[in-house]
Amino acid sequence: MMKAYRWLLPHPFLTLLLAVVWTLLQNEISAGMVVFGVILGIIIPRGTAVWWPDTPRTFHLGRMITYTFVVIWDIVVSSLQVAWIVLAKPNAKLRPAWIAIPLELRQPEAITILAGTITLTPGTVSADLSDAGHSLLVHVLHTDDPDAVRDDIKHRYERRLKEIFA
Repeated sequence: MMKAYRWLLPHPFLTLLLAVVWTLLQNEISAGMVVFGVILGIIIPRGTAVWWPDTPRTFHLGRMITYTFVVIWDIVVSSLQVAWIVLAKPNAKLRPAWIAIPLELRQPEAITILAGTITLTPGTVSADLSDAGHSLLVHVLHTDDPDAVRDDIKHRYERRLKEIFA
């Protein structure tokens, strides 16, 4: 029974998410659109399952929700900081920096979420991942202390992602 379930729904959370998103993207909710959303939610993960051979076995949804709120807060704060730099201090001397972030994360999904989080936060961009996946190269728009930025990324994001995927 379990193998049949995994064959039909290799990623149940993704199936649910796709079905809900499809339904919400429609102008009106109808039974036909919900059914079509569920069909898409089954077909898309099933069709892409070959590219997900080593899905994470543990995932703490509650911690991911907390992480999401931390990231949203950081995006808002960073947006205000970047706006201040650009609008209020147009002639300010920026101190951009390239920072190598050593990674303790090993799961590709967790590293992808970390890189995406950094890129979503205004003023920072994930530029490269080392061949072995042990460090991430990040560009920062303005910083006085690159070490503090590195430590902040490791503490605010990487530590939480290690707990989520532990």
